[in-house]
Amino acid sequence: MQILTELTKNPNLSLALGYFDGVHQGHQAVINNAVEFAKQHNTKSAVITFKDHPYCYFRGVCPKYLLTRKGREEKIEQLGVDYLYELDFESISGLLAEEYLRDVLIKYFTPSAISTGYNHNFGYKKSGNVKFLAAQAAKFGYQYFELPPQKLNNEVINSTEIRKLLSQGKIEKANKMLGYNFGITGEVIKGQQIGRTIGFRTANLIYPPELIDLPFGVYETAVRYAGKIYRGIANFGVRPTVNGKGALLEVHLLEFDKDIYGENITVEFIKMIRKEKKFASLDELKKQITKDIENLS
Repeated sequence: MQILTELTKNPNLSLALGYFDGVHQGHQAVINNAVEFAKQHNTKSAVITFKDHPYCYFRGVCPKYLLTRKGREEKIEQLGVDYLYELDFESISGLLAEEYLRDVLIKYFTPSAISTGYNHNFGYKKSGNVKFLAAQAAKFGYQYFELPPQKLNNEVINSTEIRKLLSQGKIEKANKMLGYNFGITGEVIKGQQIGRTIGFRTANLIYPPELIDLPFGVYETAVRYAGKIYRGIANFGVRPTVNGKGALLEVHLLEFDKDIYGENITVEFIKMIRKEKKFASLDELKKQITKDIENLS
């Protein structure tokens, strides 16, 4: 997949439009539709999105994301997209819907197809929507696909609901809506090295500040390292028992005993086991960790 940050002439594409924060199951339906159309009609597919959420421009502060930008790029690439355009939202924010369609989408891509979600809005003051795109299809020669809402047990899947679930520690339901496990990728750093003194050495990561905050607590995890997946248990929080400073993600990998400082790992959250708490001693903490591991699925 080729990633571009500037508009280029690239005709006859099958386009998927949206911000796609999280690339959850609803987003996947839109992108998959664009990719499948491209394959069936012997052309290429492209996702047209923005470097940052439009919320950043309108509110002056960005929302907490479900994926880092790199993570979003990787998820989109996994869906088989040929081109990813990450545009600067401010540069097109003043365009009316008809101007954006004519002077951006048609001018640069002359799309053979456009796919969006059922609630897609665009253009100055949201002057464009799915009805507008459908009405203009014949004029500009593209096929338009409005993808219906994707649901989990009759609940509509959307980024707002997934953020809410994650912030409440409801990891399992959030993962079902995402269609994959929520996680972070980062470099293993040195911590206080107390874990190894009680028999539970940990890989420590800084939690990405741009991501939605999980509750401080203990989590069942799956850790990807060097092409393999390891079961793990993680504590995310301030480590009150050892007077920790600042939030940190500490992951203990089961059946693993390597020094991986400076290397990257991906920690996927499976479920929340309990909230973080302060123990009276390291011995009590050790006993609790042993119980937590016994409760892993």
